[in-house]
Amino acid sequence: MADYSQAGVETMERGAEACKDKATRRTMKLSVVILCWNDMKVIGDCLKSIYETTRKMEFEVIVSDNGSTDGSMELIRREYPRVKVIENGKNLRFAKGNNVGIEASEGEYVLILNPDTIIHEGAFDGLVRYADKHPEAGAFGCRVLNADGSYQGCIRPFPTLHGEWARALGMKWLAHFSEWFTADEYVKWKGETERTVGYPAGCCLLVRSELLRRVGAFDPQFFYYYEETDLCRRIWDAGYPVLYTPSVSITHLGGASTNKKFPPIGFAIDQQVTRYLYFYKHFGARGARSARRSNVTGLVLRWMAASVQHLVKPSEASKQKLELVRTMLEWNYRVDPVRLAQTGEEPELSVKLTSRVLDR
Repeated sequence: MADYSQAGVETMERGAEACKDKATRRTMKLSVVILCWNDMKVIGDCLKSIYETTRKMEFEVIVSDNGSTDGSMELIRREYPRVKVIENGKNLRFAKGNNVGIEASEGEYVLILNPDTIIHEGAFDGLVRYADKHPEAGAFGCRVLNADGSYQGCIRPFPTLHGEWARALGMKWLAHFSEWFTADEYVKWKGETERTVGYPAGCCLLVRSELLRRVGAFDPQFFYYYEETDLCRRIWDAGYPVLYTPSVSITHLGGASTNKKFPPIGFAIDQQVTRYLYFYKHFGARGARSARRSNVTGLVLRWMAASVQHLVKPSEASKQKLELVRTMLEWNYRVDPVRLAQTGEEPELSVKLTSRVLDR
């Protein structure tokens, strides 16, 4: 006999809810994870473009908020109630903040997206359809355009030790003749054709959810850049290539969500820290020291060029550039990249750096 008692009704309701949750997980095709930190000026247009252009699959949007105080969350809750908002209460940075959103995702695919992007008609539908056709691959990137429609160049090769020397010595142009000199860009390719790549920039990166959980999400030690570089390298190491398709595109306004927090010198040094963390993780102590030697060499050449420029045509801009390069050279000359990676130890400088990323 059926149990129509209150306890029985509650049990059936819980069972129905559990079935609904399982069905959602089975049918949810895409989870879009957006990291927000005081991005009210751009995130509304981003969300609008997502909902207006994605029609052919079940998807969810998760906004992981890093302590915004500009009304971003109020705007989202008022205008886009379907968005799943997670308030972290403080700035967790890119890796940790995105990982919160990834952990809450239910889709077959997870798409990491910047808030300063505009999604073109059918872009997400097309990118997921492309991924479905390539089960051998683990992550995917699409064509990213500037606001004026030009190609942004957000697809990069992995950093290598010989590539660092090519960049430092101004020899990247030789990659036109030999890929051995490839450094931080594909010099003979402008995103016109489908191909395997090192990594797409984190402004738009699609990853299989199951694979993401297997290899791990973003490594939080990379607090400023190299987050997606490291993730895609681990995806490649797991035996899954990263593919790029030009058949779908988005616009990345560029800088609206990043170039507003720190002064140039503090920003540049923080980037150097994560650079050495990356080389130490993937190339060991010997690789980190080699990366330092190439960096110091390149900075010496940059300092000489900046000095001549300031001498020939002095200006406030050339003075600031010279000071930036001089400080970076001093820091890199003094730093032990291995101790930096192991203990976080940084050198004392003749000038005090302000507005560094201290919460790592």
